[in-house]
Amino acid sequence: MKRILIVEDEPDISMVLKRYLERAEFEVEQADDGEKAILLYHQWKPSLVLLDVMLPDIDGWTILKHIRSHSSCPVIMLTALNEIGSRLGGLNAGADDYISKPFIADEVVARVKAVLRRWPQVRVEDTVLFGGLKIDFGSREVFLNGRQVRLPPRDLSLLLFFADHPNQSFDREQLISAVWGMDYEGIDRAVDLAVGRIRQALADWSGEDGEIETMRGLGYKFRVKPKA
Repeated sequence: MKRILIVEDEPDISMVLKRYLERAEFEVEQADDGEKAILLYHQWKPSLVLLDVMLPDIDGWTILKHIRSHSSCPVIMLTALNEIGSRLGGLNAGADDYISKPFIADEVVARVKAVLRRWPQVRVEDTVLFGGLKIDFGSREVFLNGRQVRLPPRDLSLLLFFADHPNQSFDREQLISAVWGMDYEGIDRAVDLAVGRIRQALADWSGEDGEIETMRGLGYKFRVKPKA
């Protein structure tokens, strides 16, 4: 059973979400402040976190940063802020989706299911090496020069897809369809933001061994050195 951690300081909203998620056969825990959220995150190890931005002690962005420093656990931000800048900021910080209040509980459940379905849909066969970059499809882990690279699930899905299709060009629509699914409802810049985060995470690798190359007017290519 998938575990969902709800981090929300408004009791009515939290209880409604809990009831709908349990009806959808998720196991649910709740936290009404940031300190409790971080404690539950480490002790309970949720499959996904529904994270409110405005909390009484530690704000949602700080909690998101903490989660990203430890794992690629999917995070959906909940907020009353509707500005596009806030949405882009959340996605750029590593959030996997963004839901503005007020929302319909059924929609939240659907978005939770969609994010969980976005886990990599690439072949799970073996480990590949691209110079100092090691990608393990079986464990869905990435290592650079012997050190693990942690990425949000959406970004990890994209990198695994690239690694499974080296030296092939894909436009944004193809990447969204193949990696995140046709039900993905993110913004148009989501692929660009994800590529930017992957490039930053692999900054010590990009260059001679390979890179995620921008194909002007076409999209992106995971360019790697041909095997000898």
